[in-house]
Amino acid sequence: MIRPAAFDYNPQTAATNRMQKTGQPGGPQSAGGPQSGGGAQSGQARALSEFDAFAQALRSEGVTVCVADDTPAPPKPDAIFPNNWVSFHEDGTLVLYPMQAENRRLERRPEIIESIKQQLGLKISRVVDLTRYESSGQFLEGTGSLVLDRCNRIAYACTSPRTHPAVVEEWCREMGYESVLFDATDRGGVPFYHTNVMMCIGTRMAVLGTCAMSADDRDRVIERLEITGRDVIEIQYDEIEQFAGNMLELASWDEALGDYRLLVMSEAARRAVRPEVYARLSASTDYMLAVPVPTIETLGGGSVRCMLAEVFGPAQASAT
Repeated sequence: MIRPAAFDYNPQTAATNRMQKTGQPGGPQSAGGPQSGGGAQSGQARALSEFDAFAQALRSEGVTVCVADDTPAPPKPDAIFPNNWVSFHEDGTLVLYPMQAENRRLERRPEIIESIKQQLGLKISRVVDLTRYESSGQFLEGTGSLVLDRCNRIAYACTSPRTHPAVVEEWCREMGYESVLFDATDRGGVPFYHTNVMMCIGTRMAVLGTCAMSADDRDRVIERLEITGRDVIEIQYDEIEQFAGNMLELASWDEALGDYRLLVMSEAARRAVRPEVYARLSASTDYMLAVPVPTIETLGGGSVRCMLAEVFGPAQASAT
C-alpha cells in the first residue's frame, strides 16, 4: 500500500474514468472538473485518514501490510493505487505496466520495490517491463486491467483505452496465462476503464457485472468461471457504481481459525449490494471486512481493491 502525499482529483485520468467525481463525498458531485468544496489539502487530509484507518483494519485482521510512503514532489494524485503499475508473482516475477496518464507514470519508483524487498525479504528473480508500450499509445494498467485467477492461470480483461488486447496477449505469453477478453460498458455505453471495477475473483466465488456485458461475452465468461468451480455472483449497475465489483480476497491467519480468507470491500459497496448478493458473498469466503473510503472513491474513482498490490513471491506465503 502507498501512503499518499498529494492525493487529489486527477484531470489526466478523468476522461476515461467516469467513476471519478468532483466535490465532497456525500455532497453535490459532477464528473470532469477540478475538486470543489475544500481544496486539495482537505482532500489529501481526508484520504490520508481513510488510508491509515484501512491499513490498521487490515492489520487488525491479521493481514501483513507493507506500507511505502509517496513523495510530495512531483505530485502524484493517484499514487494511492499501486496495483496499476506493478504486480508480484509466485515465481519471483515482477511486472511493470504501461500507464495511460503521464502523471501516473511518475508512480513507478524503484525505491518502493527496494523497500518492499527489504521489509518482506522478497526475492525478485525476473522483471517483465511492458512500459515501452506507452510510446505507441497502448496500455495495460496492472491488476486494474487484469483480474487474475492465479490458481488456474487465467487473466480476465475488459478492453478499454487503458487495456489494450495486444498488451494483454503479451502479458499472457510472458506469464503462461490464458487470456479471456471481453467488452463491458457503463450505463452510457462507455467502456469501464478497469476490469476490476466490475469483476472480482475469490477462492470460491466470482463477482461479475453481467448487466454491462454483451450476451455473447456474458455467457462465455460465466462458463469459463463456472468451469473453475466458482459461484458466479452477478451484480447490477447500482452496485457497480458504488464499487461493489472492486473487492479483493486476502489471506490471513488466526490462532483459532488457522488460515482463512478475508474479503475486503468499501463501506459504500457493502451498503449497495443486495441482501442476496451479500449472503452469497458471506457463504463464499471466511470473513467480510467493509471499510469507509469515501474521499478516495469520490475524487480518485477507485476503491479498496485499487489500493492493494498483492505481494506474492518465493519468500511469501500470504498476500497483501
